[in-house]
Amino acid sequence: MALFNSNATKKMVMNEPVDTLFDKTSSQLVGKPITRVDGALKVSGQATYAAEYHRDGQVYGVLVGATIAKGKVKKIDTESVADIPGVIKVVTDAQHFLRNSQQGGELEAPTQGAVEIAYHGQPIAVVVGETFEAATEGAKALLVHYEDETDNAALDFDKALADAHEVDEDAGSDNNAEQGNPEQGLKSAAVILDRTYTTPSQSNSPMEPHSTLAYWEEDKLTLYASNQMVAFSKKQIADALDLKDDQVHLISRFVGGGFGSKLGISPEIIAAAVAAKQVERPVLIMMTRPQVMEATVRRSNTQQRIAIGCDENGVIDTLIHDTISSNLPGEGFFEPAGLSTHFLYRGENRRVHYNKTDMNWTLAGSMRAPGEAVGQIALECAMDELACQLNIDPIELRRRNEPEKDPSQDIPFSTRQLLACMEQGAKAFGWEDKHNPEPASRQQGDWWIGTGMAVASRGNSLLPAEARATLQLDPTKTFGVKAVIESDMTDIGTGSYTVFSQVAADLLGLPIDHIEMKLGDSALPASSGSGGSFGAASAGSSIYLACAKLREQIAEKVGLHADTIQLTQGQVQQQGEHQASLLESGVETGKAALQSAADAVLKSVDTAAQKAGLDSDLGSDKNNSTDYFSDSSSHALADIIASYKDQKLSAKGQIAPGKNGKTHRQACFGANFAEVAVHRYTGEIRVKNMTGAFTAGRILNHKLATSQCYGGMVFGIGSALMEEVIHDKHDGRLCNHDLAEYHLPVNADVPQLEVILVEEDDPYTNPMHIKGIGETAISGAAAAIANAVYNAVGVRIYDFPITLDKLIDHLPD
Repeated sequence: MALFNSNATKKMVMNEPVDTLFDKTSSQLVGKPITRVDGALKVSGQATYAAEYHRDGQVYGVLVGATIAKGKVKKIDTESVADIPGVIKVVTDAQHFLRNSQQGGELEAPTQGAVEIAYHGQPIAVVVGETFEAATEGAKALLVHYEDETDNAALDFDKALADAHEVDEDAGSDNNAEQGNPEQGLKSAAVILDRTYTTPSQSNSPMEPHSTLAYWEEDKLTLYASNQMVAFSKKQIADALDLKDDQVHLISRFVGGGFGSKLGISPEIIAAAVAAKQVERPVLIMMTRPQVMEATVRRSNTQQRIAIGCDENGVIDTLIHDTISSNLPGEGFFEPAGLSTHFLYRGENRRVHYNKTDMNWTLAGSMRAPGEAVGQIALECAMDELACQLNIDPIELRRRNEPEKDPSQDIPFSTRQLLACMEQGAKAFGWEDKHNPEPASRQQGDWWIGTGMAVASRGNSLLPAEARATLQLDPTKTFGVKAVIESDMTDIGTGSYTVFSQVAADLLGLPIDHIEMKLGDSALPASSGSGGSFGAASAGSSIYLACAKLREQIAEKVGLHADTIQLTQGQVQQQGEHQASLLESGVETGKAALQSAADAVLKSVDTAAQKAGLDSDLGSDKNNSTDYFSDSSSHALADIIASYKDQKLSAKGQIAPGKNGKTHRQACFGANFAEVAVHRYTGEIRVKNMTGAFTAGRILNHKLATSQCYGGMVFGIGSALMEEVIHDKHDGRLCNHDLAEYHLPVNADVPQLEVILVEEDDPYTNPMHIKGIGETAISGAAAAIANAVYNAVGVRIYDFPITLDKLIDHLPD
């Protein structure tokens, strides 16, 4: 049997709810809190990241960024570094160098060109040296002459608001939407809340800086890079360098975090490729931390208007969410702050609307939970203020505004467990005992104590993906066989290697250590990549389908139906009775009729033969195979695989979104609860504890899912209290472009966190019934803290982050 054939691919388009094989497998590894399979490699330094690869003859490149916010490069004085020992060359390419990074999911190169300057820090050259130190010295010494137009740059967001314009909805991830008459509905409402919130630019700040090692073998380019979406980025690279797809090989086996900043290609990738071509040696470029913050992406700052109209009981009739965000001129991305506003609460009159300002600042793009992370700060703080205005418990207000259907599209939710999240979260947090609705009513020593809550929601999605699964003999394994799973899907620290191993092990009846996971290589089947909380569902479903196809092939081999085969501990067994489908029943009826006719013919032939004195064996079944299985028998999977050509059996799986995404609103939900202390004299804020309850369909690994929720809640602490990129209004520099000045939560800032994973099963999402979880916990986390600060001291802050200088003059006596 050939290793592949036209029937060795299992395809699925999500056009209807589907059952999952996880309910039928014997091992039940999916969901278990299994420790990371790659954990030992990481803690021992054996997991190789992009900058840790080495090629013979390798040299080092250091990017040179523009020192103006707007203008043109007139001349790069290469002679200024000619006498520095170890400097090989100053590499420039006005046409191919990237102006900025690309967004995720795009197939074309981002904006290119190293002559026109759009922001301070834009890469314009690379100094290549024999050592990193030589290249660094050269990059600092390189003289660049500019035609400086910084005086005409847009560097002040408040001033630029007057020039805000409509967004290009086709280039974004949300659409303007309006139902009913929102402004009139607001005016006529019995109770009105109308507030404006501002959130600052934020930095993704992944642990691993963006890095690329590039080398050429004739016209073939190989890159080891830190990248989240390999298949898309490969096409972006090919487009940027005018190459064919098969000329680019991109490898990202381990990625040290991304949070959206590595979804598309970044400037160092193309610069490394160009430099390697020019010096004819492998070139490694690793961005410094300031370069990561200046020349990749930031979360856009926003100005958001939330207006709510309701009756005296808090039932919402009108909900308005208008957002203005910023980006470079000509860029289409805008912060989709209203994504969840479309469906989170009821209301007949609704509006979600976006405008954008053009700024000469670092590119704005996706940062973990783009849209919801800052959009729900505004919406959930407004809901809390409305609850206080109405003297209604915040949980009760949300309960009264629970929609039966998605109010923006009039379609049902595939699942919606928001009430369960609030109830379970409130119980675990002790909301009834801790929460006093009267602000500034609890004090412990010199600290005011407050509690707050906010709900979370994050849309769920599915992208096309493909994977290959191969069963092959391996005498080093206990059961003599292993499964090799191949996908270009990446692991950015979320646990892809582990959860996909669990999926394959469950379906193939093998222990985890019998699974070999190959990820992060563009030579492998193309997946969605890691991003948007769709990675596990998309790539995981393709792996699931590939393994399901192997089960079908094995079943056919041993004479069983796919629904009566059980793979367990390296054995193939028969289990249960086959449930014939309507199609199968019709086929079997037709077969029976044909067999009856054939039997009649054979009987007449036998009769005629007997009359003629001849023997006939036409009706015997001497050559038919006997049953391969009895109910009590089992066979070693290794023996069955050994019977195939090359002693291997391989199959592919392909998943694609379908009608389900349009007929049902798919989303994850959650609820965050926080307790804070605010110092009565200084305004210092300390988060005392947080509880979060979240849904994400079926959970693949409880330990890893919980860890993702911890990370989201910590993101919320940073967003609420400290994270803020400060743009210099005179020259566009980032004033705090390193981890010393850009404040992130550290251990001392993070209290005891409790995560509850609310049970849920969603057959509309994918064959695994899972949803993305990584970004749900961020959504609403910052608002819960902000609401707790108000409860502690009675001060509402509308300009984030909430720093002590904004509180100190308003603290209660």
